[in-house]
Amino acid sequence: MALITLRRNFCHLSDFRIRGALAALRNHPINHVHKVSKEQLHPWFCSVQYEPFRIHFHHACYKKFHLQNGNELHPVGEPAFSQGQDWNKFEQNLKNEDEQIFYRKLNEFTSSEEVLSFIKTLETLPDAMAAGALQRICEVEKKGGDQRLPKEILESSVFQALCFQLEREPSQLSNSGLLTALQALIWLHVDTQSSLVLNLVAECQNRLKRGGLEVHDLCVLGESLIRLQGPGCVTLELIIYQLQGAKLEVFTPEDIVALYRILQACAEKVDQHQTFLNTINNFSLSIVSYLSPKSISQMLTALVVLDQAQALPLVIKLGKYVVRHIPHFTNEELRKVIEAFIYFGHNDRFFIKALERHVAAFCLTLDADVVSKIMEYCSRKLILSEPILNAVAETFVSQSEKLSPSQISELIEPFGKLNYLPPNAPALFRKLEHVLFTHFNYFPPKTLLRLLHSCSLIAHPPVNFMGKIFSPFFLQKLQGEESHLDRLSMAQLTQLFLTSVLECPFYKVKA
Repeated sequence: MALITLRRNFCHLSDFRIRGALAALRNHPINHVHKVSKEQLHPWFCSVQYEPFRIHFHHACYKKFHLQNGNELHPVGEPAFSQGQDWNKFEQNLKNEDEQIFYRKLNEFTSSEEVLSFIKTLETLPDAMAAGALQRICEVEKKGGDQRLPKEILESSVFQALCFQLEREPSQLSNSGLLTALQALIWLHVDTQSSLVLNLVAECQNRLKRGGLEVHDLCVLGESLIRLQGPGCVTLELIIYQLQGAKLEVFTPEDIVALYRILQACAEKVDQHQTFLNTINNFSLSIVSYLSPKSISQMLTALVVLDQAQALPLVIKLGKYVVRHIPHFTNEELRKVIEAFIYFGHNDRFFIKALERHVAAFCLTLDADVVSKIMEYCSRKLILSEPILNAVAETFVSQSEKLSPSQISELIEPFGKLNYLPPNAPALFRKLEHVLFTHFNYFPPKTLLRLLHSCSLIAHPPVNFMGKIFSPFFLQKLQGEESHLDRLSMAQLTQLFLTSVLECPFYKVKA
């Protein structure tokens, strides 16, 4: 009778749907559940296992848990509630639970174990919140730098119950819950052919065909399918088609950036979408001020990949806001911003000033790739920025051991092109000479020739390396498979020789 009463109370919950693994088990015998777990749950995570193991629910997972004293758990069949404690009280607690409070609590947790412990204390969990819990587990694991979910989390009965709930009735999920669950599973590198992923994708496609997805949902689904199935996915064309039919005014700034990322993934079809891109480029002028540093970097990257040379007004406006965000870019974001400015030929004196302050303050902590890209920007735009060049020279002296041959060349060559000697020139060239003597054979021939040629341009002919440069062995490597040296290499070799002979009286040419 008690069980009948409990089920009747479930039917009267208007705000929360009671589904999921725990609720589903009331409708199936235990043996059936073990069969489902063996046949369906095991393939979900075959791609993320550290070693072979079988995933199956423990009986404790299927026992109906009740809350007592706020945190103690008692299975059905054991005395759990006093006479004053019944489902009406629990139902009231559920109704009063604000979804924002749930997610706020969820975001406070810093480990998957904390998330699962919190979920375990809940008697019921709406599907949208189950998807949110799964997403939070993925987020905390990604912050830890792990690409795979730990085995103990995969084997957790609560985690399995979350997945079982989402796989059982995906048609009952809200759009947000459905897409959140799909995103989380993709982050976990779940097998794309697992029943769980296939069911969620199929439900997304059904809703897409019915036109039941909003703009934000379409953007999330598009990016998810790109990661899951690649840009050649047939469904992606339908998503782009529906996005083209939507008014851009209903897009949030984040949705616009997501739209750029989707089109960037289909760069080979840019001609088909150019009219749509022109509209987006014009509209994006109105949202630049609302973009985060990350979004600005992503939008500029997409414009490069999509070769939007006609979007210069947008690039210029993005450049103005880049100046404000330079201290807030990550190394990778700043590198992509500078790469975009090189591609579009954008040059802004305010950007240079902000970049000078940033490099002078943080050059020792910047990635070598970022510093190389900054030097390339100065070299290509002929920007003689003493603060940047001096900071880079100091960085090279202190961190040359950490640099690759190509990075060394990228840092030193601009000094020759810009004809600038930094204040620490003696230390710089001593360090460079030491690196070359130690790792001479690791430098690609043309890279080494450009590097030494740059030194000669700022009155430091590399006389100690002339014998190696003009040796038949090196010249043969420099020529490669060609029948003769290219004109640029010949010119650089000629200038190296003449500079050494004319400017260094002590240099003697061996007969």
